[in-house]
Amino acid sequence: MGARASRTIREAAMPRNCKNSRVKNYLLIRCGRLSIVAGLGVACLALGGCPNSDTTNVGGAGGAGDGAISDVPAGGSGVSESESASGLQVFPADNPWNTDVSAYPVHANSANFIASIGAERGLHPDFGTEWEGAPIGIPYTLVDSSTPRVNVSFDYADESDAGPYPIPLDVLIEGGPNSSGDRHVILLDMQAKKLYELFAAYPQDDGTWSAGSGAIWDLTSNNRRPWGWTSADAAGLAIFPGLVRYDEVVEQGEIRHALRFTVSRSQRAAILPATHFASSNTDPNLPPMGLRVRLKADFDISGFSANVQVILRAMKRYGMIVADNGSNWYVSGAPDARWNDDELRQLKQVYGRDFEVVDTGPALTADPS
Repeated sequence: MGARASRTIREAAMPRNCKNSRVKNYLLIRCGRLSIVAGLGVACLALGGCPNSDTTNVGGAGGAGDGAISDVPAGGSGVSESESASGLQVFPADNPWNTDVSAYPVHANSANFIASIGAERGLHPDFGTEWEGAPIGIPYTLVDSSTPRVNVSFDYADESDAGPYPIPLDVLIEGGPNSSGDRHVILLDMQAKKLYELFAAYPQDDGTWSAGSGAIWDLTSNNRRPWGWTSADAAGLAIFPGLVRYDEVVEQGEIRHALRFTVSRSQRAAILPATHFASSNTDPNLPPMGLRVRLKADFDISGFSANVQVILRAMKRYGMIVADNGSNWYVSGAPDARWNDDELRQLKQVYGRDFEVVDTGPALTADPS
């Protein structure tokens, strides 16, 4: 049995309450905030701990690159104020992430899709400040031309972009350097307008890194992954464009893109621009990867705080896209010390029944070309 088939079966067998889980060649299950990992070591522990770092770093010279060995451990921890990426156009204005879907027709199977995700389940903000010393959410690290390029080996090299990747010593890792969760690494080069993303990323003793999968994105292009390819996300999509970010919500007062969310059970199909599915289940009422939901236009947001209203308006205009297997209605964002976690919990008052699925194209099981 090939690695790709093995991965699909394992994912389909995962507990439904596992959070942001994805299985590669090894078993990686994360239920709630409890992580269980088999067959993996945490390189940072062996190096004697990791330095603290901002939630968003600017990685410059001094990183372990080009296979060089460094005695400074990789990976920043803790949560601080994130640096703004608001000056960057993330993909062209007509990219699906940036498309206004407020007038799109409701999908004919909307009610069944919503029921399968959970009509009576509330949204969960999977981002905020920190929990038990680890940042809540998927952080990103700003890099530039001076950031050392590092070679990365992949479990799924046939579906990954070879690199090298600009990884500074203090790079931010989802869950912190000692995490055994998804360990996404998001690297944003605003000057070159390139986005580098890794899943299950671990530093190695020789200065290189290993990862489950990785993708490099040209932020000036609408090119998607080849059909059947994953990315750092199960759907084959970029992660950064779908994150709720503090600079957008609080500083700009507007989110101009769709948001990323997860579901516990998905269909063996994908809706473009998603190019990959992570399930063996053919139930047509389960959401395919790339399914897009929209907060209903008549949903009253007036009782929510101003910041939460910014998020809800984006859900009405741009919607949310199914991007990975995980817990139902978990909305992704970047950690920041300035978030008010109590305020973000207002999102839990918004339920699945308040959404509808928009028709953005057919659910595909084979290369559309």
